[in-house]
Parts: sequence; structure tokens; C-alpha cells
Amino acid sequence: MTARILDGKAVAARIRAEIRQAVEERLRSGLPRPGLATVLVGDNPASQVYVRMKRRACEEVGFASFGYHLPATASQEEVEALIRELNQNPEVHGILVQLPLPKHLDEERILSLIDLHKDVDGFHPINIGRLAQKGRKPLFVPCTPAGVMVLLEEAGVNLDGARAVVLGRSNIVGMPMALLLIRANATVTVCHSHTRNLPEETRRADMLIAAVGRPRMVKGDWVKPGAVVIDVGVNRVEDPTAPKGYRLVGDVDFDEVKEVAGVLTPVPGGVGPMTIAMLLKNTLRAAELADMERMSL
Repeated sequence: MTARILDGKAVAARIRAEIRQAVEERLRSGLPRPGLATVLVGDNPASQVYVRMKRRACEEVGFASFGYHLPATASQEEVEALIRELNQNPEVHGILVQLPLPKHLDEERILSLIDLHKDVDGFHPINIGRLAQKGRKPLFVPCTPAGVMVLLEEAGVNLDGARAVVLGRSNIVGMPMALLLIRANATVTVCHSHTRNLPEETRRADMLIAAVGRPRMVKGDWVKPGAVVIDVGVNRVEDPTAPKGYRLVGDVDFDEVKEVAGVLTPVPGGVGPMTIAMLLKNTLRAAELADMERMSL
């Protein structure tokens, strides 16, 4: 068996084209251009790359892009003051604070200060709380888990009653991913560093979501034959033959798992492009919510 490879680039390109068309229609109708503000604190190289990618994606679909870069020494008060300023700016429909923040900053307080209607990353405690409650609906869902759900839908995966295993319990991916799968009526197990007999747990999964940040951790004999495997991890490994001296690999040993799984996402080109596509989709929704609020006044 060789797994069917899900092309996240192609799905994300289609979503971005739909968003670009929606922006053009907004502008023809006299509605404001959606605007996204990115807040970067410090000089983390990976964070700088991610912010550049997000700003470039905004420009490609016709969004206004506002970039704010504070030094690593920025105080809690300085960051909070910037968030409050962006909350009041009508040209900014979405606010993205790039994580991780420097350790001296109170991440939870900063995220909770973002206007709920501008929380396009979906990390506000109220949005996460609504996601965790039956019968409640968050305004925005975290982008990476939302992108995974779109890929599963594209693959025609039936989640109802399926056994799902999520490797990793981070606030950014693992926990919201588990909550989304539960909402889709999957039976979910969350595994982590204290899980006993980890390969035994993963072999039970009809679908396996790997989000632990350990290169090629998931081996072929960890996977149930025919399972759906979604690789969220992005890890740099040294490779002297590569132009940059390294290459990107996932949390899944792709070469091994592709011979066992029924469906598999590659790294790069799988979940990564979907994350940015869902951020753009959330920002467009934020602009539409602002339209409705303005019209109701």
C-alpha cells in the first residue's frame, strides 16, 4: 500500500483565490479593505520568517497589512498599549501576536486583551472556551487545527465515530485540534510525553494527528494500516547536500509511513500552507463582522 498524498498547497491556493475574489467584490461594493496587523516581539528567526510569510500572503489577496516589531526588551505595558491601540483602529480587522513571546511577558494577558472580534488566531480565552463547550460557537478557530479539518474534509474522511489520536497537547495545535475532532463526533485520545506505550496508542487510530515537534518521531510500525496521518510538525534537520545546509521534515517518518497509511500529508506542502489560508479566511470573516456591526449602528 502507498498512501494518497494530500496536497495542502493546492487546497490553500484555491482558498486564497476565493478570498482574493471576495476582496475584489468588497471593494467594488464600497466596503473597506480587510486589514491584518501582525505584532512581533523580539528577533526569533523562525517568527520573523512566519510574519513575513503572513504579510506577503495578505498583500497577495488584497488585504491591508500592518506590521509592528517591538524589541525583545519591550515591557508588558508597551505590548499591551499597542494591542489597545490596534483594538481601536477601524482599519485593522484582525490582530495576530506572533508566538512565542519573550519569557518575561504574560502571554495569556496579552492574548486576552485582543478584541474578541479581531482574534483571528483564535487564541482568546473566550474563543477557546467556546470551542471547548458543547452547543457554543467560537467566533474564530485556531488556524492550524482549522486547516487540518479542511484537509480531512477534502480527503473525504468520515470523522463520525472514528478513533482519532492527537500527538501533542499544545495550546496552539494539540488541544484545539482535539476539541475540533470531538465536535466532529470522533472519539479522541490525546497523547503526550507521559503517555505509556505510545506506539500501541497510535496503532489504534483511524486518524493520527502528529504535532509534537520531534523530527520523524512517528515510524511506520506506529501506524494502523490504511489510517489517515496528518503531519503538523515542521523541523529543521541538517543536510549538507541541501542549498541552505538543512531541510524541513515533519514529525512523521514520511518514507516509512507512506507505505502503511491510507492518506498522508507531506512536509513541507501539507498543513503549513493551510495555516496561512485559514488566517486569511478568519481575517475576511473579521472584516465581515465589522461590516455587520457598523450597519447595525
